[in-house]
Amino acid sequence: MEYRDFGNTGIKVSVLGFGAGHIGSEEMDEKGAEKLLNTVLDLGITLIDTARAYGLSEKRIGKYLSHRREDFILSTKVGYNFEWKEDWSYDATMGTIDQALQLMKTDYLDIVHLHSCDKSVLEKGEAFAALLKAKEQGKIRTAAYSGENEALDFAIESGCFGSLQCSVNICDQRGISTLLPKATHRGMGVIAKRPIANAPWRYSARPVGHYSAEYWDRMQVMHIDPHGLDWNELAIRFTGFAPGVDTCIAGTANPDHLKENLSHLEKGPLEESLLQHLRSEFNAHDHGWIGLI
Repeated sequence: MEYRDFGNTGIKVSVLGFGAGHIGSEEMDEKGAEKLLNTVLDLGITLIDTARAYGLSEKRIGKYLSHRREDFILSTKVGYNFEWKEDWSYDATMGTIDQALQLMKTDYLDIVHLHSCDKSVLEKGEAFAALLKAKEQGKIRTAAYSGENEALDFAIESGCFGSLQCSVNICDQRGISTLLPKATHRGMGVIAKRPIANAPWRYSARPVGHYSAEYWDRMQVMHIDPHGLDWNELAIRFTGFAPGVDTCIAGTANPDHLKENLSHLEKGPLEESLLQHLRSEFNAHDHGWIGLI
């Protein structure tokens, strides 16, 4: 496992992180959740990323990993009140940070993101003020923003945040050349989500109503030659070694998928010729291909 500095935050993260959305599903039983979460840490994955919106995820992390709290970096996202409605007020943000601490049975959160709020929310400043106060109180280590496009650019330029989370993959590359260099210049940590682009190559027809649909559309017009590589390997090596990316988070309910991703990343960056092929195909067909939230 490769471990990297998370910007200038003083945090170190594994190149592969775990997206804990699946852990929040009621379809996963408690035994399965416990096994998966502990397998994550046993594999050397040290970043776990969750959110208020991920159902049972925060509760299960507290239930099954609180005894191993020093073994991982804990990232979550806020922006909801106690009725699970979107709420970017100061009080709601502070309240949900406190609830996250309680649910995950910890005294501090390493990274707390504002969860995909738009630019107007950032400009208003209430939610960020709550993050800043929570940091002063020792409840969080890094104030962060998760989102895309105009709002992400504003968050970077504001100088208020220590890290960010955004989509980076073979079908979502615009930020690599436009936003991540700015983040790197400011010493921000970067978490790349959707590293395998929701695997659109699984579908022979457009998967209507699925997260993969937009990426499937993009793949139809990009003429990607994987050069004999497995699609998953191609995708995660592209993202894991993209300039500016500190860690990429993979979400799954299957421990074997995590092991496969690790084995792919152990092979290192893609060959330069293949990397340039992927970049040129995206750039040649990028007609309004914004980052997907």
